[in-house]
Amino acid sequence: MKIYKVGGAVRDRLLGKPVTDIDWVVVGASAEQMLAKGFRPVGSDFPVFLHPKTGEEYALARTERKSGRGYGGFVFHASPDVTLEEDLIRRDLTINAMAEDDAGTITDPYHGQRDLEARILRHVSPAFAEDPLRVLRVARFAARYAGLGFKVADETLELMRQLSASGELQALTPERCWKEISRALMEDHPHVFIDVLRQCGALEVLLPEVQALFGVPQPPAHHPEIDSGIHTLSVLEQAARHHQPLTVRWACLLHDVGKGLTPVDKWPRHIAHEHTGLRLIKAVNERFKAPRDCQELALLVGEYHTHGHRAFELKASTLLDLLQRFDVYRRPQRFEEFIVACEMDAKGRLGLEDRPYPQADYLRGAAKAAQAVAVQPLLEQGFKGPELGEALKRERLRAIHTYKETRKHPGPAS
Repeated sequence: MKIYKVGGAVRDRLLGKPVTDIDWVVVGASAEQMLAKGFRPVGSDFPVFLHPKTGEEYALARTERKSGRGYGGFVFHASPDVTLEEDLIRRDLTINAMAEDDAGTITDPYHGQRDLEARILRHVSPAFAEDPLRVLRVARFAARYAGLGFKVADETLELMRQLSASGELQALTPERCWKEISRALMEDHPHVFIDVLRQCGALEVLLPEVQALFGVPQPPAHHPEIDSGIHTLSVLEQAARHHQPLTVRWACLLHDVGKGLTPVDKWPRHIAHEHTGLRLIKAVNERFKAPRDCQELALLVGEYHTHGHRAFELKASTLLDLLQRFDVYRRPQRFEEFIVACEMDAKGRLGLEDRPYPQADYLRGAAKAAQAVAVQPLLEQGFKGPELGEALKRERLRAIHTYKETRKHPGPAS
């Protein structure tokens, strides 16, 4: 029996990056031997065991054979006679197909170290094309390591194109897709994930609503980058640059999908795209079974982001309606995430990335003014039931009117 660190732990140590999770592979052992040493079995697809003291996962070396469609369409074979090289060849990328023993010796049969130095994401073997999930994984690694200069190898991108055209991506479950998408969106360069999916044809399959934005123009006066798809990538890039949470990044990705529905003869204007895009955002949310907070914010940002940009022009009653729609009194964090999503949208324009966004503080101030209205004085005046609600609304509207009068318009909204 011999035990090796494999995959990401070896890759990231060689890159000088922090190693958080360690995957272990055991060569030359049977399940019975693992149990005899006190390891606890987990999983049903192939033999994986938990270390009796550390709780870390140890997997028996195994081979795999394609047996059906999708991520789960494989038959695994694990036995003491499976070699380390046979285990490593089933992995996705050469940089993930290295092993390290307890003496620090690297086993690298597929030239992962060479590709690390060359900053190349390259598949290990033609069997790469048997697993459609690898399309998303490679795009995610491209997003993770873009800052280090990594690119997807041409031949790997070609295999990804073949997978995208094969229909295999449709066999992926919503849960598996969301796991990869959500992790990719939280990388330092999530826009690279979307761009790689677009290059290999997977975006058209998985997110046709986003794919449809590329080539759709916007008014140059407001959007110097012109292309709606490029703008979406830039907004996502800004969300990462400003360390926004997943809810905001998901909303940024989907906020403009309505522009993909604008008739060509109406270009470059996109009147009411906020409303036409709502059914598309809802469809994407449901397709990937996105978490509820992501779904809600994406829909709200899609519908109201232009309200954010026009904040100084909004009437007090419209501002109040906006605050009510976000339930800002019970869920203030959601309104804050809406504000920053609007700011990322404004900054995601060519040459305007560092322009101030005064609408953000203006909206925060309006929310504070409404939130400051106390209920107790109204109760003491005898208001109750529906009448209390109406009185509270009137006082909040008065507070927002007063707030607006104290704030000077700083100029045209972004």
